[in-house]
Amino acid sequence: MGILRKVAGGGLAAGEFLTDLSRKQARWELEMSRQILYRRWKLLLVALFPVLLGLGMEMAMAAGLPDFIGGQKAYMPSFATTQMFIGSIFVGIMAGLITGVIGAGGGYVLTPALMSIGVKGIMAVGTDQFHLFAKAIMGTVIHRKMGNVNFWIAVWFVLGSVTGASVGGVLNRAIYQKSPALSDAFISAVYVLMLGILGIYAFADWVRMSRSTGTQKSSTEATTRFAKWLQSLPLKPRVKFDEHIVAGGRSIAVYPVIICGFIVGFVAAIMGVGGGFLTFPMFVYGLGVSTFTTVGTDILQIIFTTGYSSIAQYAIYGYVFYSVAMGMLLGSLVGVQIGALVTKMVKGVTIRAFYALTILAGFVNRICALPGKLNEVGWISLNKSTAAMINSVGTVIFFTLVGIFSLWILAVFLKGAGRIREAERQTLTAGSAGAGH
Repeated sequence: MGILRKVAGGGLAAGEFLTDLSRKQARWELEMSRQILYRRWKLLLVALFPVLLGLGMEMAMAAGLPDFIGGQKAYMPSFATTQMFIGSIFVGIMAGLITGVIGAGGGYVLTPALMSIGVKGIMAVGTDQFHLFAKAIMGTVIHRKMGNVNFWIAVWFVLGSVTGASVGGVLNRAIYQKSPALSDAFISAVYVLMLGILGIYAFADWVRMSRSTGTQKSSTEATTRFAKWLQSLPLKPRVKFDEHIVAGGRSIAVYPVIICGFIVGFVAAIMGVGGGFLTFPMFVYGLGVSTFTTVGTDILQIIFTTGYSSIAQYAIYGYVFYSVAMGMLLGSLVGVQIGALVTKMVKGVTIRAFYALTILAGFVNRICALPGKLNEVGWISLNKSTAAMINSVGTVIFFTLVGIFSLWILAVFLKGAGRIREAERQTLTAGSAGAGH
C-alpha cells in the first residue's frame, strides 16, 4: 500500500506540473491571438501565408534545391483535401475554445485530433509545429515584450533547443522510415502517458475543488533553492541576467541553459508542441530567471525553436500539411478569444469538469488507436476488424465529448453575448431618458 501511495502521489505531482505548464502555454496562445486579430495587416498575412509559402517553394525548386522539399517527390504530399482543410479549422476552433475557456490544455488535443481524422502521426507533429511557428512569427513581430529579451540567455538556450530538435526530428523520421505504423504507435504512446497523467490529475483537481472552497496555494518564489545552487556553481563561461532586479545582476553557467534548451527542443520535435510551456518553469524555477526576463526570452526562443524544428526537421522532408496548418491557425485564433470570454459567464467547477473529460477523452482516443498500430507492426496478434472497431470507439468517444464541450461553450457565449448587448442597450436607453429630463 505504501508503494501505491507513493506512485499515486508521484503521478498527481506530475499531473500538477503538466497542468501548470499547459496554463503557461494557454496564456501565450491567448496573447498571440490578440496580437494577430487586433492588427488587420497580420490577418491579411494569415490569409496570404499559404500563397506566399507556395511561391517560395516553387522558387526553391527552380533554384535546384533537393526534390524532396515539399514537392511531389516528397516522402508524403504536402497538400490536403478540402474536407481535411475544413476539418482542420474545426480542430483549431475546438482546441482554441478549450484553451480559452479553461486556460490550459487545448494544445494537447491538436496532434491526437489530427491523427484521428487520418493524418499520419509524423505529419500531425510537423503540421502542429508549423502552425505554432506561423502564430509566433505573426504575433510577435512588433510585440512590446520583445524588449525584455536577455540576448545571451536566448543564444545559449536556442543552441540547446536546435540540437534537441535535431535529435527529436531525426528520431521521429527514423522511426517513420522504418515503419509508419510504428511511428504512429510511438507518438500515440507518448500522448497516452502524458494525457493519462494530466487527465487523472485534472479529474482529482475537479473533485477536490467541488468539495472545498479553500484558496489556492501561493506560487513558488522566483529564485528557488535549486536555482541558487545552480547559480553558485563555479563554471565558465557564464551569462548575466536580471541586472534591473538585483544590484550587479545574477549569473549562471551556460551549461544548464543549454541543457534546458535541449530538453525543450527535443520534446517539441517529438510531440509537435510549442516549447514555451516548458521554458517558463525551467527558467523561473530551475535557473532562477525573473518572470519579466523569462517572458521576453521565451517569446524569442519559441520563434527559433518551432521555426527550426518545423522547417528543418519536417517541412523540407514533406512532413507538413501547409493548408491544414493554416486552417488550424484560423480556427484557433477565433476559438481562443470566444473561450476567454466564456470564462466570465460560467462557474470554475463546471469548466474543470469538462476539462478533465476532454483530456481523458484524448487519452482514450490514443490508447484505443494503439492496438491497431501494434498489430500492423507485428508486436501483437489481433484481428484487423477488432482493431478497427477499438480505434473507432476511441475516435467516437473523443469527438463526441470534445464536440459536446465545444457546442456548450458556443451556446454559453451566444446566450451571454445577448445578455451583454441587452444590458448595454438598457444603459443607453436610461442615459437618453435622463438627458431628456
